[in-house]
Amino acid sequence: QVQLVESGGGLVKAGDSLRLSCAVSGRPLRDCVLGWFRQAPGKEREFVALIGRGGGTRSYADSVKGRFTISSDNAKNTVYLQMNSLKPEDTALYFCAAKPGYGSTWSPRAYDYWGQGTQVTVSS
Repeated sequence: QVQLVESGGGLVKAGDSLRLSCAVSGRPLRDCVLGWFRQAPGKEREFVALIGRGGGTRSYADSVKGRFTISSDNAKNTVYLQMNSLKPEDTALYFCAAKPGYGSTWSPRAYDYWGQGTQVTVSS
C-alpha cells in the first residue's frame, strides 16, 4: 500500500512562491511515476506536473510551464512542487498522486494512489 501526504500549502499574494511537499511511503520513488494535480471549486481535477521513474522525465501543464518545477529526493522519498510567480488562477486544492510501474501520463484516472490534498490560495 502506498501512502502520500502533502504539505506546504497556504494563503499567499500574487507573485509569491510556495513549495509543496509530498511524502511517499510504502514504495520507493524509483518504482513510481509521481504527479501533481489540482482541483478548483466547481472544476474538474487537472494535471499540473509529473516526474517519471528515476526523475528522468518531467512534464508540465502549459498553464504552469516556466513557473512551476517538480523535483524529487529519493533519500527522503519525497516529491516537491516549487511554485513561483503564483497567480490567483492557481488557487486550488493540490494533490499528489502515484502510479507504480511505467508510463508517464497526464490522466488522473491512471494514478492508483492519492494524498488528501493541500490548499493553495492566491490573492490578487
